[in-house]
Amino acid sequence: MRKYLLALALVAAPAMAAGDIVMHRDPGCGCCEAWAAQVAKAFGQSVKIVDQPDRAGLHKRFGMQPALASCHTALIDGIAFEGHVPIADMKRVLATRPAGVTGLAVPGMPIGSLGMEVPGRGSDKYAVIAFGPAKTSVFARR
Repeated sequence: MRKYLLALALVAAPAMAAGDIVMHRDPGCGCCEAWAAQVAKAFGQSVKIVDQPDRAGLHKRFGMQPALASCHTALIDGIAFEGHVPIADMKRVLATRPAGVTGLAVPGMPIGSLGMEVPGRGSDKYAVIAFGPAKTSVFARR
């Protein structure tokens, strides 16, 4: 029973971010606002949007390679989320905190990813990449 309660706590815990959610984006990007609205709803708190055309320093700080870049970088509880990362993957990495992982990225802007939904069009296949100063790996496939 105790193991069940611990597992339940781990699943329920990431529903709220402990700290502020701040998203740095390319100025004027509309899809970023759609992503932020869905994240705000899922985490039950607002997302502060900061227009920042040059996020290279932020990427470097979290050990993110330029090939993983997208249109926005969100910071939640010390983890970076680059691009249209699905909420389930965000919650999973926040709950598990894998060693060496400083963030998740969805490079580019795949159609059908969070905030990039297009009515009447199916989703592109894409990978969610875990990154850190030492390495990158596939965290999930969508």
